[in-house]
Amino acid sequence: MSTAPATKAPNHPAVGATAPDFTLPTQGNGKVTLSALKGQNVVLYFYPKDDTPGCTIEAKDFRDLMGDFKNANTVIIGLSKDDVKSHDKFVEKFCLPFTLASDTDGAVCEAYGTWVEKSMYGKKYMGIDRVTFLIGKDGKIAKTWPKVKVEGHAAEVLEAVRGL
Repeated sequence: MSTAPATKAPNHPAVGATAPDFTLPTQGNGKVTLSALKGQNVVLYFYPKDDTPGCTIEAKDFRDLMGDFKNANTVIIGLSKDDVKSHDKFVEKFCLPFTLASDTDGAVCEAYGTWVEKSMYGKKYMGIDRVTFLIGKDGKIAKTWPKVKVEGHAAEVLEAVRGL
């Protein structure tokens, strides 16, 4: 019989719940406050690290569909624990036309249940779980994508936005 503790399931805000508010620094010495975006849909996607393979594909896919998201009155915010300087380089390198928020202390990751224990090559460590939240114009969670598979994800999110 195993005495290992059970892995705790992520504690994401439930669909229908008010999205936890935040104000964070962004690329270009900006800042973003979630509650200030009420009246627009918000795609809030958490990703592990700037300029890494999966994160770059995901960001470029959102970039390539940006016009469609804008037409659907939807703001995109990518969020990681990278600092603003890292975000500035990532945005410039890939011409990303949306906000990247910097959660260096991890408070927003904690609030959304995306700061989790991970395992790679048998080693356990803490990291950001790739999760996307669609927040409706009313500020409530409309849909959640836990354990995102990067390929085709941005298009799937766009379809959900169109269904709101």
